[in-house]
Amino acid sequence: MSRLRKLFTDGRIAVLLVILILVVDQIIKIEVKTHMRLGDMIQVTHWFYIDFVENNGMAYGMTFFNKIFLSLFRIVAVGFIGWYLCKVVHREHRLGYVVCLSMILAGAAGNIFDSMFYGLCFTSSTPFDVAQWVAPGQGYAAFLEGKVVDMFYFPLIVTHWPQWVPVWGGHQFIFFSPVFNFADANISVGVILLLLFYRKDLENVKLHVKQQPSDEQ
Repeated sequence: MSRLRKLFTDGRIAVLLVILILVVDQIIKIEVKTHMRLGDMIQVTHWFYIDFVENNGMAYGMTFFNKIFLSLFRIVAVGFIGWYLCKVVHREHRLGYVVCLSMILAGAAGNIFDSMFYGLCFTSSTPFDVAQWVAPGQGYAAFLEGKVVDMFYFPLIVTHWPQWVPVWGGHQFIFFSPVFNFADANISVGVILLLLFYRKDLENVKLHVKQQPSDEQ
């Protein structure tokens, strides 16, 4: 396969994958938000639940910064990942590396979409009311201040710490306890695959960046 053809093929795969992940992520979130009340839980199996929660923070509900700062940080991060992905596609690379970067990009963009538009277009979800569509600007929050919708809950192990364990002794232990969404899952899987199988690709990019100035002289 010629380099030009590979560039076109891999670039198209990256674009289609990002679009597919974004569409699936938004379909799931909108379906949950417009059919479930906040805190509603549907048991699929004994280890898998649909649990509707919302958060202002990062993946898996983590919060370290205020909402506006976090949303702007996400936008900058997505812009950087998108720029980096374009650079990778134009250089020698493995397709799996492009797929991993595309998954991370799409996942980050999916959560940004919630922050940007859900507050503008939905009424607030509460334990008593299901959110409704409203005219843009008539929703529960301003631009960039919408909440991220999470729903996947996998309590794979539910037990109690032994009494002799300091601090946690006798308390319930749940693995895996975070509630997350499809976008979070793509970010996590993409990062894990990068670290497991594509560390050399990351190192090669670092070497390329360091060597580029001297090559141009």
